[in-house]
Amino acid sequence: MVKLKKYNGFLKLFVIFLTLFISSCSQKNYNLTKIEGKQLPITEKNAETPAIENFIKPYRDHINKDLDSVLAYCPETLDKSTGKWQTTIGCLLADVCVERGNLVFKAREKKTIDLCLLNHGGIRAILPKGNVTTRTAFEIMPFENNLVVVALKGDQILEIATYIIKERKPQPLSGMTFTITKDNKAKNILIQGKPLDVNKIYNVATNDYLANGGDSMTFFAKGVQKFDLNYKLRDVLIDYFKQVDTIPVPKDIRITEE
Repeated sequence: MVKLKKYNGFLKLFVIFLTLFISSCSQKNYNLTKIEGKQLPITEKNAETPAIENFIKPYRDHINKDLDSVLAYCPETLDKSTGKWQTTIGCLLADVCVERGNLVFKAREKKTIDLCLLNHGGIRAILPKGNVTTRTAFEIMPFENNLVVVALKGDQILEIATYIIKERKPQPLSGMTFTITKDNKAKNILIQGKPLDVNKIYNVATNDYLANGGDSMTFFAKGVQKFDLNYKLRDVLIDYFKQVDTIPVPKDIRITEE
């Protein structure tokens, strides 16, 4: 009997211990009741700022020197906001893409670019009157888009004209002209001065974003061939600025209305 009492006492202690242990190990649910935040301003008073500034300054000065080096001169300000169906800056960019792009396309593919279509929204700054620098090119074309050539059938060239009329924006266009009729149709479509041949394949320069259907330019998806020139549009501009002394301002009419 004595041994049994001792056993029962031990058993009670064991049960109590086990209960406490299980309770302490059981999953607890927590609810978020409050979030506190604190603003930590970055100021010039930070003790490490002079050291960081001294480290960065030589690199910044070198980059700024390159960006601000004068490449050419622009006789007047070219702005994408001035023009209903075309703008001077848009025409210039498209012309430059045809000219510079052909240097690569002809050498690589033994073919010629027939026309160029870019998007109005892709132009991000004006080309101001005065000295033109590398920084100017970065401001106009800040993105990393490459110049691409898409081979399109004549039917897709008709779609390009239809797209331009529908969007009613001065899309940068080069190598192609047409007239908009009173019922908003395209007529007298010329490619490099010759009437459009719907049975012919035309090489159209654009950027990789548009070549992949950006800005609803779905006609590029119907291309029979695509060539990535691995030539950034920004570099196209920079190389063009370097080769000219004074930038020509396009004045020819590419889209007319009845």
